[in-house]
Amino acid sequence: MKKITIGLILLGLVLAAVCAASADTAAVPAETGTGVTVIHAGEWAAQFPDIYASYMANGEDDEVVEYTEEYPFIKTIYEPYGFATHYGSARGHYYCVQDLLATGRPHPMANCFTCKTADFTAMTLNDGDSAYSVPFESIDPTGFDDVGCFTCHANEPGTTITVTHTYLTAAMGDDFGSVPAETLSCAQCHVEYYFAPDGKMTTLPYTSHASANPDDIYEYYDAMAFSDYTNPRTGVKQIKAQHPEFETFTGAGSFHGGQFNCATCHMERVTNADGQTYLSHKYVTPLTSESVRAAGNCAACHGDLEGFVRGRQEQVMTRVVAIGQKYETLTDRLADAVASGKYTDEELADIRELNRKGQWYWDFVFVENSNGAHNLALATNCLDKAELFADAALLLLDELEK
Repeated sequence: MKKITIGLILLGLVLAAVCAASADTAAVPAETGTGVTVIHAGEWAAQFPDIYASYMANGEDDEVVEYTEEYPFIKTIYEPYGFATHYGSARGHYYCVQDLLATGRPHPMANCFTCKTADFTAMTLNDGDSAYSVPFESIDPTGFDDVGCFTCHANEPGTTITVTHTYLTAAMGDDFGSVPAETLSCAQCHVEYYFAPDGKMTTLPYTSHASANPDDIYEYYDAMAFSDYTNPRTGVKQIKAQHPEFETFTGAGSFHGGQFNCATCHMERVTNADGQTYLSHKYVTPLTSESVRAAGNCAACHGDLEGFVRGRQEQVMTRVVAIGQKYETLTDRLADAVASGKYTDEELADIRELNRKGQWYWDFVFVENSNGAHNLALATNCLDKAELFADAALLLLDELEK
């Protein structure tokens, strides 16, 4: 089963040692053009020793799973995109810059640094959208912080959460204040995004919280004729979903998204030797943390939380694999039809459209890092559509080849 990377389920919330932000705290959007520099996480260690130590403990999450080996069908589905040749699971915030530099996927522009380092976030605040199109190789990341205090608090660690990624503020519009600050903090990076064709800015494909769902996002992309890549064998203009934890957790069908925020289930409240309580920044799962289960009162509904969650994940990932293999078959058969030269683009148009749309819904579930645990209803709905579109495309191919 696909690894659940805790570092990819959360974006850290570096809160004051004895006064953590509450669930109804309103986030603050960052100001731009302020000439700000980043105070790195290590510089806060003396003031917040327990929190800093817990943040550094994320380095223990050092396992990497190569998804192209675990799920070989994605080599076909993502062809010729970089994820078809190298798709390693992220190890979390502690390794963000290191893993970015080590990946086998190419990075033409600096926008690849968007969610990897607070230092690039400061560049976007200072220089605006022009920072995104700077050549990747022109940036020296030596000494860069990873995702750290600045990302969620600017240079003021404490109870205030600052959304430093301006594209999230823009995407939320009037809904900005209606989403819990802790969830917005994570949504700065754990979202579906794209690089705008003009300017290459990191952009979210919606303009309100209500439109942050797979159906509206697909229509958004379709209206602008957007694609991340074109399969060279089939001619299908495909969309590569990213990691839509925010859209999934807060989307329709999510029971917990309306009651809890990301920190509720992934950040432990700890009491140190001096009796002071603080919010740990070593990101955990409620499946292994008794304090998280107690804080969320999971036992009120789930006597066997781990069994419940693992059952959902197995249910979802079994379908993800089966449908992924179906899209592998569809891709190969469509490629053969194109290579045969027997059919016109008009005859293949409907099959290509079904492939494009269905792969989007499948990918929305495959790349979401909870493996269905965040929102089973949404995951199931997406997989139902993905399977329906794949079956329809294969049926059209059958008819075409008669």
